Amino acid sequence: MREHLRTLEDGDVVSSFLAGEERAFEELVDRYQGRLLNFVYRTIGDRDRAEDLVQEVFIRVYRHIARFDRSKKFSTWIYTIASNLAKNELRNRSRNPLVLFQTIKAKFEDEDRPLQFEDVHTRPDDLFRKRHLREMVEQSVGKLPAHHREVFVLRELEGKSYEEIAEITGVNLGTVKSRLNRARTAFAEIIAPMVR
Repeated sequence: MREHLRTLEDGDVVSSFLAGEERAFEELVDRYQGRLLNFVYRTIGDRDRAEDLVQEVFIRVYRHIARFDRSKKFSTWIYTIASNLAKNELRNRSRNPLVLFQTIKAKFEDEDRPLQFEDVHTRPDDLFRKRHLREMVEQSVGKLPAHHREVFVLRELEGKSYEEIAEITGVNLGTVKSRLNRARTAFAEIIAPMVR
């Protein structure tokens, strides 16, 4: 049955779950857990907290899936839930300087982790360059203002369309485009000195 679920569109997996097929929910978790974790982590900059928030996303999806409008895209709905939780987290954090300090401190302490080689066939210098570039991108994205960071991550790193971003963030298309332009400009200015 699980193999069959893998071949279905998201909407059909949701229908299977609503028809009583419990494993269909596991399929949705498999499809979205990694992507949402990356999205939330890049938005809030705290890996452990991002994992907690992604768990919360799936709890909310489980509780409210019957309300999901199946004429819409499931991916947009689940990203909207994740986006709202990430925004709340940033809002709460800005009210609590201690939490912000702990997050910054944790980021610096995290640098001590040993290097992990992802691909044994890649030459070490290529691997180092790739990892270094990814770290520069993550750092630069982290310096963008929260509302710019969100549209930038959704468009440039998640590949969402302007229309999907508008729906996920709850702002109109024009605002999405202007925020994205500002985010791209700011990102270019931040990363430029690093890549010279």
